[in-house]
Amino acid sequence: MNLMHRGAATHSQRLERWLGAAEVESMSRAMRDFYYPVPIAGVPGQVYAMPGGDFAGEIRAGQEMSAMDRAVDKIKRVRRSIIARGARVRHGEFNAFASLDALVAAVTGGKSQRLLFKKTGVASNAIGNSNDLWTRAGQPSAGAAGAAAPGGTATTSSATGNGGYKNPANSNTGHFLAGEVTASVINNTLLVIDQLLRVAKTMNSTATEAVSGTFSRYQNQTPGADDYIGGNFCFPSNPTTVLAATGHNWTVCQYTDDAGTTGQSFPSVAGVSACVVGGIDLAAGSGSWFMSLAAGDVGVKALTQMQCSALVATGTIDFVVAHPIAFMPCPVANLVCIADALYTAMQLQQVYDNACLSGIEIAKPATTATNYAGALSLVAE
Repeated sequence: MNLMHRGAATHSQRLERWLGAAEVESMSRAMRDFYYPVPIAGVPGQVYAMPGGDFAGEIRAGQEMSAMDRAVDKIKRVRRSIIARGARVRHGEFNAFASLDALVAAVTGGKSQRLLFKKTGVASNAIGNSNDLWTRAGQPSAGAAGAAAPGGTATTSSATGNGGYKNPANSNTGHFLAGEVTASVINNTLLVIDQLLRVAKTMNSTATEAVSGTFSRYQNQTPGADDYIGGNFCFPSNPTTVLAATGHNWTVCQYTDDAGTTGQSFPSVAGVSACVVGGIDLAAGSGSWFMSLAAGDVGVKALTQMQCSALVATGTIDFVVAHPIAFMPCPVANLVCIADALYTAMQLQQVYDNACLSGIEIAKPATTATNYAGALSLVAE
């Protein structure tokens, strides 16, 4: 199937009944200008948030109940599915696993890992801004700012602040199995990412700065490959010091695209005056978590140049390259939201060796600081 076409449009009323209209609208706005499908965890079926803000794929719930109504029921149902014996599946349904029995054997045979997280959020500058949880306190501990240009830091599972992923033994491949997340504020959306590169930008300068740092994951230029470049995105993040209250734009910033074309320019975009620590320095709105690409491009193979339009006397910014894993919607405050990666669009999505798992808050519905807690479960085969 074409990566940009994930089947028929999702039944909108069922999706809204499951997640709530406000959460669906929030994700739709966040995807309005994004260029690649992102799986939605926790929605039964195969539902993707699509470029342009639409949703595609079958939703197998929402006829009568909401996510909150069925939280306990869903936990029981997933558990029953995991222990089912003799199940037969369609080709490719369980990714690297030949059958459900093989998956159960891997989970019970010591090939699983559970990654706990608890992050203290930060109040955003405005409604619609996005935040990067990398440098926030909690578990895992706060990550470090990127090294200075041109090299920066290629972030891996050995970096302080990573989600704790351990490479499977014996050349096995890791896969998402499930997740749980709670958020202290209603209708927030957490995007799980594999963070690939961080590079520090000199803020008190309007000169162009070259970037030569490279990363090894998601470098395949073949559409449809599991590690395809498609979806790789870039955003400026404030790791340590509040920016001065100076208006500024990100102007002549450049990248190499998914086809290997060099010298591609990100469209100019406004930053955030006095951007908070932990904030993503992009103006509030649908594009507040990523920098748009040139027409026709669907991924960033390499970041090659940074440039700011104004002298910002104080503050820090890291340019970050990351790959989206899945949206984890939190439609109800302080309720455990189940992110099933077996029967949803995540579908045992592969996690690559040395993955640096982290999260960002997408277009916050309120400026209130949001705290997150939960776990990600993974299995190897």
